[in-house]
Amino acid sequence: MRVLVPLAQGCEELEAVTIIDLLRRAEVEVVTAGLTEGPVRASRDTVLLPDTTLDAVVDQDFDMVVLPGGLPGARYLEEDPRLCAILRRHAERGAYTAAICAAPKVLASAGLLDGKRATCYPGSVKPEDFPRLNLIDEPVVIDGRVVTGRGPGAAMDFALALIESLAGRERREAVESALIRSH
Repeated sequence: MRVLVPLAQGCEELEAVTIIDLLRRAEVEVVTAGLTEGPVRASRDTVLLPDTTLDAVVDQDFDMVVLPGGLPGARYLEEDPRLCAILRRHAERGAYTAAICAAPKVLASAGLLDGKRATCYPGSVKPEDFPRLNLIDEPVVIDGRVVTGRGPGAAMDFALALIESLAGRERREAVESALIRSH
């Protein structure tokens, strides 16, 4: 299983690192790709070093593409035509697409949330702009092959839902058990 996590300047580091970390704990191959070459300075000034660039993986196939949110990171993702093409291609071939916080707007703008249930950071997606989207006020929403998360506070639940979607409930439970989460 291979997952692409695009990293844009100003992304939400709590979401990006949680997604990358938990997927790797689940033995999923995660490829982080910067929109440009070099380090990515996240929204709280944490510096992330992507594995590669988006240009280097633009033609590769993944089982899932996951977008961390944060601003202005999500806006840069939305404005990147390469990423929109990747998302559409992966959705068309039945791969998972996922986004958290402000990034579900990227999926909506690409037309991937039409007729779907989804969640996002409050106010980041305006219902009047996407009338075919059914926004749900939940931490994590799964609709078919689309997974969305509300924001940084839901990052761990979101990442665990990604693991379950890709690798099954048993793998999710194994990863979650080792985290020593209290319920």
